[in-house]
Amino acid sequence: MRFLISVIDVASSTGTPEEMAAIDIFNGSLQESGYWIIAVGIAAPSQATSFDNRSGLAIVEQGSKLYGTEYMSGFWVVDVPNHEIATQLAAEGSRACNRKVELRSLLS
Repeated sequence: MRFLISVIDVASSTGTPEEMAAIDIFNGSLQESGYWIIAVGIAAPSQATSFDNRSGLAIVEQGSKLYGTEYMSGFWVVDVPNHEIATQLAAEGSRACNRKVELRSLLS
């Protein structure tokens, strides 16, 4: 079963050296266990480009169209045997990065 663990923050690249070290340890444990697929940080919403080509609109705008003070600043994608392990990993990831995280299963 594959899951997305999204890191929720109010800014990008805010990790302290201690948090980055804890994230590196967490990433290593994911790799050693065989659960790792990918983990990355994401640029700030101000650096996004939004596209809307529904019905041929061809709208391209700078910036995110998602509003709010919190956003996804990074994520892990893991492949685990069950939801219980994914839940455990989400809790460990939150502790490692010292941020809220959101767990969602990936469809198909």
